[in-house]
Amino acid sequence: MLMDCHTHTQFSVDSEADINACVERAADLGLVAYAITDHCECDAWYSEEHYSEAEKALLEATNYAADFEASVSAVTALQEKYDGKLNLICGTELGQILFDKEAASIVNADKRVDFIIGSVHRIHGEKDFYFIDYTKLDMDEIYDLLNRYFKEVYELCQTDLFDVVGHITYSLRYMKQRHGICPDISRFDDIIAESFRTLAHSGRGIEINTSGIRQGFGASFPDLKYVKMFRELGGEIITIGSDSHTPEDIGANVADGAEIAKVAGFRYLTYFKERKPNFLRID
Repeated sequence: MLMDCHTHTQFSVDSEADINACVERAADLGLVAYAITDHCECDAWYSEEHYSEAEKALLEATNYAADFEASVSAVTALQEKYDGKLNLICGTELGQILFDKEAASIVNADKRVDFIIGSVHRIHGEKDFYFIDYTKLDMDEIYDLLNRYFKEVYELCQTDLFDVVGHITYSLRYMKQRHGICPDISRFDDIIAESFRTLAHSGRGIEINTSGIRQGFGASFPDLKYVKMFRELGGEIITIGSDSHTPEDIGANVADGAEIAKVAGFRYLTYFKERKPNFLRID
C-alpha cells in the first residue's frame, strides 16, 4: 500500500526525467497512489521581463506559468491513458505562495489539479536555500535565516492555497549535507507548533519527504520528532513523498516514511484527488 506523492519530471527546472518513463516506473512499482508535482514557483510565475534586475538576481528561473501548464496538460493526458492501470495524481509543488498570492490563486482554481504541496524554497530577500553559501555565515546569521524561514512557513499556514506543507525542515538540507552545519532548531519549536496547530485546525497536513534519507542528510524532512509533534497537536493528514527527480528514485524510502508516520501515531496515510483527502490504513 505504498504511495509517492512528491515527484518531479522534465517539466521541473531541476529535472530531466522523461514523464512517460516516470509513469511507467510508478506503474511497475505498483504504487497505490503516484503524484507528479512539478515545480511552480509563485515568485517567478511571469516571464523574465516582468521582474526587476534585483528580483531576477534572486531567481533560479522565470515563467513558471508555462511550466505549470505544460506539466498539468501532460499529466492530464496520461491520466486518461493509464485509467484503471495507475492511480495517477495531477499535482504541483507550489513554491513561495506568499510572494504572489494571485498566481497561487490561479493554480488553485485549476480544476485539473488534484493536489498542491505548499513549499518555501526561499524567503524574502534571499536566494533559494540551495544556492546560499553557508560558509560565509556565522551561527547567529544562520539562526536569523532559520528564524525568518519558520516565520514564513507559519505565514504560509495562514493561507488556504495548498493541501500540505512540503519538506518543512528543507532549510536544513544544504547546511548539513554540504557543510556539516547542524543548527539546533528546537529553539523554533514554538512557532513550528503554532504552524502545526493551524494546519490541524484547518484540516490540512504535512508531508514526510524521504529525500534526506537517500541523499545523505540522514533523516526525513521533517524527522520523527516533528511528525510526532504534528500528530500530538491534532494533525490527521500526512502524505509521503520521495521528491524524486529521476525515474529510478520514484518510491525511494517511502516505506521508511510510512514507518515514521506509524511510530508517530498515525494510522492512515493520505493522498489527494480533486483536492480531497483519501485515507489508506498503514498496515
